[in-house]
Amino acid sequence: MNNRPEAPILPPLRPRAIRPRRAIWGVVLVVVLALGVILAAYPRFERLYLRQAGTEDAATLRLATQVLRGALERTEALPALIADRPILRRLLAEPDNEGILPFTNELLRQSALSLDVSDIYVLDVTGRTVATSNYRRDHSFMGQQFAYRPYFTDAMNAGLGRFHALGTTSGQRGYFFAAPVIDNTRIVGVVVVKLRLDAFEEAWAAADASIIVTDTNNVIFLSDRTDWHFRTIAPLSDAALGQIVATRQYPASRLAPLRIDVESLDPDLGFGLELADIGTEMFVQQTSLIAAAGWRVSILTPAGPAGQRAWTAMLLLALVVVMAGLVAAAILGRRARLIERLAAEHSLATLLEARVAERTGELKAEVEERRATEARLRQTQAELVQAGKLAALGQMSAALSHEINQPLAAVKSYAENAGTLLDRNRPAEARGNIERISVLADRMAAISKHLRNFARRPGDKTGPVPLKPVIADALELMNARLRGVEVLYDPPPDEVWARGGRVRLQQVVVNLLGNALDAMQDAGAQRNTEAGIAGTGANMDATAGTNTDANAGTNTGTRAAPVRIEITLTGGDTPEIAVWDTGPGLSEDVMAQAFDPFFTTKDPGQGLGLGLSISYNIIRDFGGRLSAENHPDGGAIFRMTLEPAPQQTRGLAAE
Repeated sequence: MNNRPEAPILPPLRPRAIRPRRAIWGVVLVVVLALGVILAAYPRFERLYLRQAGTEDAATLRLATQVLRGALERTEALPALIADRPILRRLLAEPDNEGILPFTNELLRQSALSLDVSDIYVLDVTGRTVATSNYRRDHSFMGQQFAYRPYFTDAMNAGLGRFHALGTTSGQRGYFFAAPVIDNTRIVGVVVVKLRLDAFEEAWAAADASIIVTDTNNVIFLSDRTDWHFRTIAPLSDAALGQIVATRQYPASRLAPLRIDVESLDPDLGFGLELADIGTEMFVQQTSLIAAAGWRVSILTPAGPAGQRAWTAMLLLALVVVMAGLVAAAILGRRARLIERLAAEHSLATLLEARVAERTGELKAEVEERRATEARLRQTQAELVQAGKLAALGQMSAALSHEINQPLAAVKSYAENAGTLLDRNRPAEARGNIERISVLADRMAAISKHLRNFARRPGDKTGPVPLKPVIADALELMNARLRGVEVLYDPPPDEVWARGGRVRLQQVVVNLLGNALDAMQDAGAQRNTEAGIAGTGANMDATAGTNTDANAGTNTGTRAAPVRIEITLTGGDTPEIAVWDTGPGLSEDVMAQAFDPFFTTKDPGQGLGLGLSISYNIIRDFGGRLSAENHPDGGAIFRMTLEPAPQQTRGLAAE
């Protein structure tokens, strides 16, 4: 690393202290402006929030109107349907028949329950109740006279009677529908259905706004405010009051006026909203009609919250005005300091750009230096790989010279014998010697080919590689060193393909076999007798050049030998080559450093400690993994796991 001087530390910017200044006229101006904004904008904001409050409750008004109208329309058709029942005509024709009355009363009670109405009762032509659904109650209508009700008169005139009033017997408000009971063409009675209206008020009570229903006489008939019941919002005429008393519609004592002053909100805009002043309360009012009943349904939204929201908005607006004035003053006060600060920052930015440019140049130089170093390391690694292979060749040279010398001596002997046989005119026997010479020459050529392939530098190309030939070539190269060692290798019947390079994979197998031999030799377990390579699929005696008898290649590979190497080749999704020796195994310290460069347990001069490191990197470059562990039965086992070669690429084998 280069020793560079540290960059100078830049002094922090310290703005000069702001001297306090008095701006009384400015503050006064801001306060006056805020008050002016409040006085000018409050009425507009109040109207806005009042209109918004009314608009929000418009949906509630529509819902209440629809529910009321629906209930009335649903109930309107019931009297005519019930009046058509034969049991009622029979009851009106035989009023003294005690067997019909109980059945009719119970039938009316069940009908009232199923139709969700308050009461159903039958009147004769005089207006007297002859059957009723509330016959079980204390305030039963049985025997009561209702000829004074308008709905009775309308029904007797062959029409539909409808009327809303406070019940004189039950004391409950309701809407009455009546229809005539016709026997042939003669009206013999009237069926009345009463719809109770208290449930609507209970639902309205949950809303923030109040709902009132007024009739054509401006009497509040329904409201969630009980103190407003039967109050009038306009003076009653004498005729209207006389009709109310005659029909007993409302109690006359409760018909007190309720003063309401109404003011339209923005009539030009057509919002349909009114400002209603009721007593000490102010409301936003909007109204809809139920024409069939002659009712006006009004919703009254309290105006107080709208005024509070308007005041809150005004205060916030005034606060914004004040804050804007203060911010403007602060901005004007800081303008000079900001210009000074910007100038200082510009100077600092120029200095920083220069330092960044200088540092960028230094970093580029370091990057180039590291790239050159990486290239040299890669070249050195490649040279070390080749050196490791040459070192392995040197170790095998002594044993291989014996492999070559034996066939050469045999060739010489066969040649001399062939000449003697020819001199004795025995050409057939001489031909046999010549054929043996040819076999020995092929054997020496095969050994030479394996050595040449192992020693040459492979290319970087990877591809599909058959693993059975890789192991066979490695065993051929190591045949001389493997004498006296029982080698168990049972290749699978089908070829196993993996992705890699054939020569480099062969180098790894040779290295693992060499390490296994060294481990067992260090343990003092080498056998002194020749055992060849045992197994069902690898007979190496034919190429070893030392054992030519028939028994050399028929070793069944019994596992009782004390010095043994077992090679396992498995295929499938993860091709694997495993080499297990019967040496002393690996200690924890050795296992932790087994694949580190220059780590070795051999004596000085016996190795550089690069074999396993190079093998590990070769397998990793192929996308595989080289691992070591101790076998449960003793010794060490090295596993070489590879990636499988795709089926469609197996025709192009890689070195």
